[in-house]
Amino acid sequence: MSTFATDLTINELKAEADRLFNRKRLTNFGLPALVFVYLIYVFFAFDVSGMAERANWENGKTLIADSYSYKTHVSRDNRTGEVSTAIEGERKGRYPDGEAPHWVSLGETTVIDLEDGHIVRFGPETVEYDIPGYGIVRATPTRSAGVQAELPAGEVPDWIKVSKNRMAITTDAGRLTVTRNRSEVFRYFNGWELFWFTLDSPYYGKSFPELAGLAAQGEAGAISNDFWTNKMWRHQDVAWAIFETILMAFLGTLGAGMIALPLAFLATRNFNPLKSVRFLTRRVFDFVRGVDALIWTVVLARAFGPGPLTGALAILVTDTGTFGKIFSEALENVDQKQIEGLQSTGANAPQRYRYGVIPQVTPVLLSQLLYFLESNTRSATVIGAITGGGIGLLLTQAIITQKDWEEVAYYIVLVILMVMLMDWFSGWLRRRLIQGETGKIRKARDTKAKSFFLP
Repeated sequence: MSTFATDLTINELKAEADRLFNRKRLTNFGLPALVFVYLIYVFFAFDVSGMAERANWENGKTLIADSYSYKTHVSRDNRTGEVSTAIEGERKGRYPDGEAPHWVSLGETTVIDLEDGHIVRFGPETVEYDIPGYGIVRATPTRSAGVQAELPAGEVPDWIKVSKNRMAITTDAGRLTVTRNRSEVFRYFNGWELFWFTLDSPYYGKSFPELAGLAAQGEAGAISNDFWTNKMWRHQDVAWAIFETILMAFLGTLGAGMIALPLAFLATRNFNPLKSVRFLTRRVFDFVRGVDALIWTVVLARAFGPGPLTGALAILVTDTGTFGKIFSEALENVDQKQIEGLQSTGANAPQRYRYGVIPQVTPVLLSQLLYFLESNTRSATVIGAITGGGIGLLLTQAIITQKDWEEVAYYIVLVILMVMLMDWFSGWLRRRLIQGETGKIRKARDTKAKSFFLP
């Protein structure tokens, strides 16, 4: 019988069991209670309820709508009376002078039919908006008195904003904004207009069968050139930016692996007997991977200037520390018998490393390299936004404008597709390099075994 059982009485054993049970109960119920109390603290410390109240859901709704739709601007310069029509309000999407969509009738009084009875008129002096179920709203912009608005009698609805210098009306059919110098109508349509061809292209507005027929007649090169050089969606610049992003990830990951592998030998006790060198090497790994890649990006951008190379260097520095730790741990777990076998044949140190160590750690090295290549492809997008390279730069520029959210959605879709492509590619390469090599080794071993046992 154990000492614990012989030295304690029955009552003492019961007391000890109760103490252990209470400790277990405290652990099972106390820790969840502490987590719950902490979550309550976070709720009030970060003012979650206030944040929900301050959220502008209308702005969020508009942002989401802008990501899958486009708006056509019909604008009038109140000083000169000139009327222009442009998609997304850009000069690159502007209709030629004297031309407009079918729902805009140009003339001394420009009539804009927003459908369902919503009609806006740009008169010589006054702007009118005929709103079904409400009435006609008039606004007369002047240089001295601002915007003089005339509304139907009654309380002003919340979708009409009127001040001395501005009037804004937002309905389901569109939006009208009148200021001293400018009157503008926005109308939304689903889709990404001008994605294929701009207004000045002879192929704008043509259907796919028409384009296929023109391509068969020898215009395939002109059609692809007009698409490739699209001034609004910049497909050529976007393709180059995607290439820069992948190149940043590839150079950074591969360079980090090439630097980290020889340094990893210095950090392992079974290949480096000098404790001080091992300690110093490991601390270097800790330092470079302890600083995030974004911080290295800012530091290196000050040293080398913006550009894709700076982003690749930031990835290289951070991943060198990570690879150094991973590779050194893999080297410490190699089978020493293979190394000793090579040493018995008279192989020198480089030969032992090349034929006794590297083949053992190659699956781990390749697996980690391919995983980080896939992960760094995504990280290179954020790094590119800081260093001024890759798809990250275009994404940042589109966000800063606060109006080109359909371009933001386009770039985000491309980033997701790029990550998916790199995931597929790394998985395919991993199967080819790692599983394929393992299968060859297993097949050679089985063949050798059969030849040994069979007559």
